[in-house]
Amino acid sequence: MPSLTFGYSTLANRLQYISLPEVGAHPDWDFLITVQSGSDLEVTQFELDHAPKNPRATVLSFPGVGVTKIRNQVIDNAKGEYVIFSDDDIVFDIAGVAEALEYMQANKLAMLLGQAIDENGVLRKSYPSSPTALTKFNSAKAATYETIIDVAMIRGAGVRFDEGFGAGAAINYLGDEYIFIADLINKGLKCEFVPITLAMHPIDSSGSEWGTDRDRIARAAVFDRVFQGGVALPYLVRTAFGFRKLGKGLNFKNYIKFIFKK
Repeated sequence: MPSLTFGYSTLANRLQYISLPEVGAHPDWDFLITVQSGSDLEVTQFELDHAPKNPRATVLSFPGVGVTKIRNQVIDNAKGEYVIFSDDDIVFDIAGVAEALEYMQANKLAMLLGQAIDENGVLRKSYPSSPTALTKFNSAKAATYETIIDVAMIRGAGVRFDEGFGAGAAINYLGDEYIFIADLINKGLKCEFVPITLAMHPIDSSGSEWGTDRDRIARAAVFDRVFQGGVALPYLVRTAFGFRKLGKGLNFKNYIKFIFKK
């Protein structure tokens, strides 16, 4: 079994919510917890005292806000050959993670996207039923905690999370996972969805929000970033993607606004 780092990213005031999985059967698996203060101040020692106590865990703290900044620190500082990303409220399926690593090795993947369940044991969304190559047209719903990367391949390609997007960003507060995958695809790296359950995450998610001007503008910016280089293509993609969401949190008036970034 290859070495693996569980890469947690959180704010200082949420450190107590992290529950590290039992990985005693895997001596080469470890934990890296990257913590942001949420302000210009440094994370205090009092706050760091709330981090999980585990001999395999390393905690790195940083001032500021923006989850992509500390996920990039995970990429830079991970000891494992592979990294599985995590938020502070994830419960991992260790057997599923091990199965995914074996699949990645056998198929030489730079990134594997797995599936997740909610707290009721139900799949969080509709997933393909068989392994599927990832493209810019089928990976917009990816979640970070569904993602495992080959660290050497990602570092070698120079791909990082776009720090202008993701939770904590002033305007473009989502889409960082999708942009990351798109950048890997642009580099010609092999990325694949595999129907292996990796984790449990609660039902509530910022990725399902459509109701405000802020939501629509942020989503529109993501498609501009992924399909940059053409004038018409982002409009066509927003038209197609938004159409699929009509009646699912998006009404017709807001659909038109989404297409034209209003």
